[in-house]
Amino acid sequence: MNRYDLDARVAIITGGGQGIGLTVAERMLDSGASVSIWDRDQGLLDGLTAKYGTGGKVQCLNVDIGALASVEAGTAAVMNRFGKIDILINNAAIVGPNAVTWEYPPQDFMEVVHIGLNGTFFVSRAVVPHLIAQNYGRIVNVASVAGKEGNPGAPAYSAMKAGVIALTKSLGKELAKYDIGVNCVTPAVARTTLAMSQDPEFVKMILAKVPRGRMLELTEAAAMICFLASAENSFTTGGVFDLSGGRATY
Repeated sequence: MNRYDLDARVAIITGGGQGIGLTVAERMLDSGASVSIWDRDQGLLDGLTAKYGTGGKVQCLNVDIGALASVEAGTAAVMNRFGKIDILINNAAIVGPNAVTWEYPPQDFMEVVHIGLNGTFFVSRAVVPHLIAQNYGRIVNVASVAGKEGNPGAPAYSAMKAGVIALTKSLGKELAKYDIGVNCVTPAVARTTLAMSQDPEFVKMILAKVPRGRMLELTEAAAMICFLASAENSFTTGGVFDLSGGRATY
């Protein structure tokens, strides 16, 4: 496993208490970065605090990305602790229930879109001014192949992730005059807690669409995300990087 040059970098990772977010945090720590792990599950945060302590390169914050005030407080806490922000990984989202569009619970639809899309906007809105001020930064948004192709039975999640892709492209263009790259990745199904909480038949259906014939490994996602978050990724912005195992058609 190669080591990315993230020495002295400070990263915020939303939804970092488990799954892809935590795997990215661990890979970044191994590559020299300090990380602020944001999650709204205090139990997960307590476990990470017990593992890493409170005075080192790991900060664990209870942040609800769906609440702007919580996001702004979290951003201030990172600045107070580390003095800067270099990297933002917008990973937090919820998947919602599995149902066809005309039977989908309206409140669930609004919650999925609010957390995954509005939350990504809130965090970006709070963090980007700090990146502009230092004329450097890397933002990686975790979208999904569902945002490219749409998954039947997951209209809210598909629409939300399509919005994340479009937001990535918009923000990438807005920040192109600075040394700030904004890109996203589009994973296929991975063995995360959220993914495996869905209907088993739905998981079987989307897995059958993957030519690789297996789920995405969390370490595979972390490898691509960490490269996109490094200074070595110095030209591409507004890009969509495929992690679908061959499923994506564009």
